[in-house]
Amino acid sequence: MSTTSTHVVCPHCQAVNRLPGARLAERPACGQCHQPLFTGHPVELSQQSFARHIERSDLPVVVDFWAPWCGPCRAMAPAYEAAAAQLEPGLRLAKVNTEAEQGLAAQYNIRSIPTLAVFRGGREVARQAGAMPLPQLLAWVRQATR
Repeated sequence: MSTTSTHVVCPHCQAVNRLPGARLAERPACGQCHQPLFTGHPVELSQQSFARHIERSDLPVVVDFWAPWCGPCRAMAPAYEAAAAQLEPGLRLAKVNTEAEQGLAAQYNIRSIPTLAVFRGGREVARQAGAMPLPQLLAWVRQATR
């Protein structure tokens, strides 16, 4: 059994949970709100929750910067949803609506959408612009989060 612990931010109440690494795959629940820590769906982030997920999680966080009016964003949404179901609990997939969260889009210099960014340890480590089908998306995420 692994003795390393991993900090995971709850997608429901934003509480930071510390779990033994071996328990990540056991469908853990939040210690505060008792909701599942992994839902198999991307987490919608706001200005308020973004920093907490990026800075406090030990898991890599892949963020899809998108907008509701963006055709390629809407076309990629089902693949991104499927990727979340396949890649959790090894990492967290999240979404930021750049129309609603213009401050985050400006802070991270988002010039085209969709843009995917990988964060680890509170800093951006990879970025990719443009929509991708599921196989390409999975390959890029796995490469970027090694």
